Amino acid sequence: MHIGTVAKLTGASPKAVRHYEQLGLLPPVKRRGTYRIYTNDDVQLIKWIKQAQTLGFKLSELGDLRDTLGTPDWAAIVRLVEAKRARIAAEVARLAAIDAQLAALAAELQDCDEVQASISACA
Repeated sequence: MHIGTVAKLTGASPKAVRHYEQLGLLPPVKRRGTYRIYTNDDVQLIKWIKQAQTLGFKLSELGDLRDTLGTPDWAAIVRLVEAKRARIAAEVARLAAIDAQLAALAAELQDCDEVQASISACA
């Protein structure tokens, strides 16, 4: 199938598809004359690349995910996904700690406001 069809099927622009190819994210695409001819496997790989981008992966992170035959190295992809999950879990924990500190600060400030209000009422 031609690049226009691939673009419609994947939601990736033809420019993006060519960029993925240039970065080596797609295996070498066969050509018929000057036209690139894509396979259903290429379509699935482009969909996966777009999904990975949506989930926060950079294209540079996806570069070495093919085996020596040029097919996706699914074990390497799983390791990449698990590493991303670990980074997100660490970030969630960091943000939870900040949230707890903010809650403590808010409670402390609320106490100060209540003390200030009771002092003013006594004067």
